[in-house]
Amino acid sequence: MDVEDYLHRIGAARPSVPDLAALRELQRRHLESVPFENLGFYLGEQIELAEPALLDKIVGRRRGGLCYELNGAFALLLREVGFEVQLLAGRVMRREGFFGPPFDHLALRVDLDEPWLVDVGFGRFSLAPLRLATTDVQLDPGGRFTVEPAPHGDVDVVCDGAIVYRLEPRPRELDDFVAMAWFHETSPASLFTQRPTCSRSTAEGRVTITGARLIETIGGERVEQALEGDAAVLDAYREHFGLRFDRVPSFVTTLDCN
Repeated sequence: MDVEDYLHRIGAARPSVPDLAALRELQRRHLESVPFENLGFYLGEQIELAEPALLDKIVGRRRGGLCYELNGAFALLLREVGFEVQLLAGRVMRREGFFGPPFDHLALRVDLDEPWLVDVGFGRFSLAPLRLATTDVQLDPGGRFTVEPAPHGDVDVVCDGAIVYRLEPRPRELDDFVAMAWFHETSPASLFTQRPTCSRSTAEGRVTITGARLIETIGGERVEQALEGDAAVLDAYREHFGLRFDRVPSFVTTLDCN
């Protein structure tokens, strides 16, 4: 991979040492530059969890992706600049007491003086790394986080009193997530086949396009705007995410009238 191209993509400089300050800076810049998005599902694309495909999509084509793509690619960058990184599998809390299936989420463990949770692939989440080896409250612009013990050596990541997801401690490989990536891009039961979504952090809060709605959170104030017509939707993708499409991402149904 071309490290400088990736760093340029997120507007970051190569860290002089792989320490916590550098990790925080890289995570913040990634979150503000590379969107969480499922637009490929609505443009006839398929998820490819091979390293060259991830780098081509996120760096070469300046797109975003799901957790598998975003955290998978970020792990490659972190390793290239000297960090020790492991891929962790998680199960997202869907509703109170009910988790999604195994490999529902991919997050990162980065080992420095202690293990840290890094996640640039969950949408609204912590903006900074979270300590994995403590149950103390960790304050972040994204909320009040705790990491709590769970059965079988797992840990629950909790934000503002609600479990976000449960992580397994066992290191995984990118190939382990292929089946669930396929599920998320094809199954009617997947949250990501319900509507196109594109979202990223900003210095002031967050910007999201979901369907034909633009949602901006600035200083804690949420403002929604209906985007009237395809031209307005395409303009919003270009203005807020630097994404240029020939058509609005949406499922295309072909009717056979013969």
